[in-house]
Amino acid sequence: MEWKADWGLRARMGVTMLLLGVLYIVFIGVLASLGAGPRLIIGVMGLFMIGQFFFSDKLALYSMGAKEVDREEYPELHATIERLCQQADLPKPTVAVADTQVPNAFAAGRSQKNATVCVTRGLLRGLDDEELEGVLAHELAHVKNRDVMVMTIASFLSTLAFMVVRFGFLFSGGRNRQGGGQMLVAIGVSLAVWVISFLLIRLLSRYREYAADRGAAAITGKPSALASALLTIDGSMDRVPDEDLRETSEMNAFFVIPISSGVVGKLFSTHPSTENRVEKLRGLEREMETQ
Repeated sequence: MEWKADWGLRARMGVTMLLLGVLYIVFIGVLASLGAGPRLIIGVMGLFMIGQFFFSDKLALYSMGAKEVDREEYPELHATIERLCQQADLPKPTVAVADTQVPNAFAAGRSQKNATVCVTRGLLRGLDDEELEGVLAHELAHVKNRDVMVMTIASFLSTLAFMVVRFGFLFSGGRNRQGGGQMLVAIGVSLAVWVISFLLIRLLSRYREYAADRGAAAITGKPSALASALLTIDGSMDRVPDEDLRETSEMNAFFVIPISSGVVGKLFSTHPSTENRVEKLRGLEREMETQ
């Protein structure tokens, strides 16, 4: 398959960034209502944004307990990524491995030249060579589509708003009724910002997963390999220890397969269902066979 720019994804990223800008303004207003001066607000949020933008990949690796690995440690993994990067016309990203039994992978970074692809030990043990190649191509498609940066910014605002909601209740009593009332209003607005930013993440993430699946098919020419990998990963989640699932669930929006269960988990999932993704990949396979 020939790689084609996904204008639907680009349009959604543009709209998401625009709406996030509006949410940032609202959130700054919330902080101002708490008595914070404009210099303090700009300084604190500026530092957080710069840190998230430039160190998002390091933060993601830290949260997963992952570490960068060199060619001597994982020669086959490096060789596969190098080959896929040549096929995708991408610079080689940093390669990392997370020591967890959860079979998953994710990409992080602010640009195509500053990206990291991380896989877990559970993924390396659970997939065959073709399936692993499909997953790696999926993550490289995220890098090529440049949607990782948008997801990073969206996740940052959501996390910041949630922190205000979580810790705001500790101070909502205040020294007087007016101060407590202002804090409750700030908590309410922050909760709304958190919900809206979560919905934006969910809507963008679902579409970007389809786009990365199509990108992986274009890179490898084997949609069936990724389809098989998705089914293998999804089917093996039940065998992963609950402790490992809890420790890695905060990365759901970035994973190739999210960690969720039950009706509520599926309703609020950041990814489309595995069944739908596999069906679309098999449709791509049939299209390629007729060409």
